[in-house]
Amino acid sequence: MSSMETNRRWLLIATIAPIAWGSTYFVTREWLPDAPVWGAAIRALPAGLVLLALVRRLPRGSWWWKSAVLGTLNVGAFFVLVYAAAQLLPTSIAATIMATSSVAIALAAWAILRERPGILRLLGALVGIGGVALMLLGTTTSVDPRGVIASIAAMAMSSIGFILAKRWNGEVGILPSTAWQLVFGGLALIPFAVLVEGPPPVVDGAGLAAYGYLTLVATALANVAWFAALKHLPSGTVGLIGLLNPVTGVLLGVLVAGEILAGRQLAGLALVLLGIAAPLVLDGVTARRSVSRGRRGSDDPARRILRGGSGIRAARDGRC
Repeated sequence: MSSMETNRRWLLIATIAPIAWGSTYFVTREWLPDAPVWGAAIRALPAGLVLLALVRRLPRGSWWWKSAVLGTLNVGAFFVLVYAAAQLLPTSIAATIMATSSVAIALAAWAILRERPGILRLLGALVGIGGVALMLLGTTTSVDPRGVIASIAAMAMSSIGFILAKRWNGEVGILPSTAWQLVFGGLALIPFAVLVEGPPPVVDGAGLAAYGYLTLVATALANVAWFAALKHLPSGTVGLIGLLNPVTGVLLGVLVAGEILAGRQLAGLALVLLGIAAPLVLDGVTARRSVSRGRRGSDDPARRILRGGSGIRAARDGRC
């Protein structure tokens, strides 16, 4: 399998996470009670325990504190801040702020991993963020600065957490690392959930099925796919694909709930898809041209003559 085919495969795997995460808005709104902190804990802890049962490994040495750090950044504190932002801001504003993680991930990778962000990916991310804003933002003027701070903090923490996971996951593997951080994050959420929301919510059969989907698909599978893609692709590329998150939420509202998109929202949707697709297509074209030039260079008759001449001289001089 060529490197381009491998990259395409990892790009497809990377889309699993934002699409699954984007579906959580609809699933939560339709079938789950209004208990977001308990919902986050119920998603994270069982998902971590399922993965832990698969890997059957506990953290050792530095991975006790690394798991706690990743569990706080990517799960525990992240969900609490998202919950606070949801209480203080319109969903459209909070989602637009979170969309800036496509740039924040690339910058965090540059600072932590010395992984230089590609200009095409950054431009694509900016176009995509503009599309999210056009798609979601309305005429509301009610903006609580505390909610803005909470959204920015959540976005920054998760971006740093993703890059730290990319840096550390090579030590133990994707599955153990993801399992441990989900368990740590879920356990950290439970006291906060009890304090803010009281006892766990009671749900019916549909609610149990919804929690099962959020736990197994939108958390366990999505997180493993996300961190695996981060391992094999540039961070800026994976962050760019993360813009599919709000797109999925909007499209599910149209396809399942029968919501209607206005012209402004359609234009925003087109901009997001353009911001994602254009850099990836241009990267692919550049890669194919590089491969083509390399093949032409290796088949150049003049190069073959020179290589042959070098071999003759080496044989004559007794060097081979």
